[in-house]
Amino acid sequence: MGVVNKGFKRRARLLREALRPPRQLTGPLTGTAPGATGPQVRRPPKRTQVVDYAVPTMPRLVRSPVFLIAPVRSGSTLLRMLLNAHSRVRAPHELHLRTVGVRLTPGFSEAAMLELGLDQVELEHVIWDRILHLELLRSGKDVVVDKTPGNVFVWERLKYAWPHAKFLFLLRHPMGVVSSLENRKENTASREALEATACKYFKPLEQARRTLGGLTVRYEDLTAQPERVTREVCAYLGVEWEPAMLAYGERNQEQFVPNLGDRSDNIKSGRVQAARTFSGAGGLSPRLAEYAAAWGYS
Repeated sequence: MGVVNKGFKRRARLLREALRPPRQLTGPLTGTAPGATGPQVRRPPKRTQVVDYAVPTMPRLVRSPVFLIAPVRSGSTLLRMLLNAHSRVRAPHELHLRTVGVRLTPGFSEAAMLELGLDQVELEHVIWDRILHLELLRSGKDVVVDKTPGNVFVWERLKYAWPHAKFLFLLRHPMGVVSSLENRKENTASREALEATACKYFKPLEQARRTLGGLTVRYEDLTAQPERVTREVCAYLGVEWEPAMLAYGERNQEQFVPNLGDRSDNIKSGRVQAARTFSGAGGLSPRLAEYAAAWGYS
């Protein structure tokens, strides 16, 4: 009887395991990594994330990181390359910290972490902080800049996690952003859809600009007067300006990875290239004209 009961329990366990949904090994996203075979990765939502802060913040290894708040297709990769050519500044590829998450098993894991003063949110902040710290250790530099466009959706969380963080804001004429989206090889979306995508970044960007202290620069100024603009940025970051920044290709010897930043020929040239510019708000849809006016393009 005992043997029969043992066999029944084993079959029941195997049945439960067979019916159980497959484990998701990619944290907050489902699917596989870019370039891998299997289900396609689900991109994180283009919206501001609401987070409940239940525990105090832990001490940070990186006290004052720099976050570049910018929409997609705004020239943020160019600014990152210029900054990364500085002897004291590490500006790596897009880190996508907001997609790096943890999952605590209810019960033991949650209780154990809470005894350490950690919940899921703060544990994620600790991991993000460690990632930034590792970049500084590897590079031998002392200022780290993260330029991921998705930062616009978590700017409030970044400010909470790092009260002493610095924020750079990079603007580009709204039509410049939409036009760049339109010119992507894989683009099949309508102009209206592309404007909607751009505005999903514009709205939280403008909210962050109005709320946080920081430095705002414009892509058009960066390409037209790179020395003046990079001098302003360096002064804000508290580092001396270096002429070698303008010839960033001579110092940056890294691979350009798909989905982690711009890989165009202009970027690969290693020097600042003249940019296609737009002016005024004429001919823009009302929603784009609103941001053009707010950003001084009208």
